[in-house]
Amino acid sequence: MSTPTAGAATLTPRRSSRFVAWVRAWRAGLVPFDEVADAIAGDEEHLVADAPGTWTDVPLPQALPTLARLSPDEIRLVLPAPGDPRGLPGPGDFAGAALLAGEAVVAGALGFIPQVRTHTSGSGDTFETVLWRVYPLPENAPAASQVLPGAAEAEAELAAALAETTAALTRLDVAQWRPELAGALEALRRPDGATDLPPGFDPRARRLFARAAVLDRVLALAGHAAPGGAVNNHEAQQRDAALRPLTTACRQALVAACNAPLRP
Repeated sequence: MSTPTAGAATLTPRRSSRFVAWVRAWRAGLVPFDEVADAIAGDEEHLVADAPGTWTDVPLPQALPTLARLSPDEIRLVLPAPGDPRGLPGPGDFAGAALLAGEAVVAGALGFIPQVRTHTSGSGDTFETVLWRVYPLPENAPAASQVLPGAAEAEAELAAALAETTAALTRLDVAQWRPELAGALEALRRPDGATDLPPGFDPRARRLFARAAVLDRVLALAGHAAPGGAVNNHEAQQRDAALRPLTTACRQALVAACNAPLRP
């Protein structure tokens, strides 16, 4: 029987990573505009709020032309966390919202942050929409590329953190308190296209993104408390401490892969 945890494994990777990768490839002339919105949204409905020149929420394809004058290097992924605001363009509304969401897009003078909204229909069915809220960015903001590692460095750090975390979780006997995680991991191993980058990214960036995107979802699963309260506070603290280095390395890897230089 499918568990909620195993089902969660099939969810899309961070939406901002898809946004950045596909919009950058479009701006590099490597994919046609007509493919970009569908590649970002998949089977979800994506709307954009507060886009320049609009007065209401608009479908994603109507907002993307706002970015038509940008070069690929002006579009960056940021995955901030409390105590680690790297890539954010200084304090302000955008930085605060990005820290809360844990992900964002820096695109020229604008910032985009996805918000997932859950709706219930009259018949009781639930569904989600993704609302990208647009923020004006502070002037003279520092470039994200100045403070973030490249793909080679991020790949090495991810490998080291993965080995360290695996050993720590083995000592904590993670399988005992999360037996259903094995099913979730199996679901994540199935190819679903969600860990593919568009044309223009080199093999290292593709390999790094595929690995980090899977690990990112594994970490989201492992970070949840076990059903029925099987993990006490002390065990939860041990788990969080064991996962923290890998979580940081995983975020850096996703950023490095999505922001990597593009090749024609």
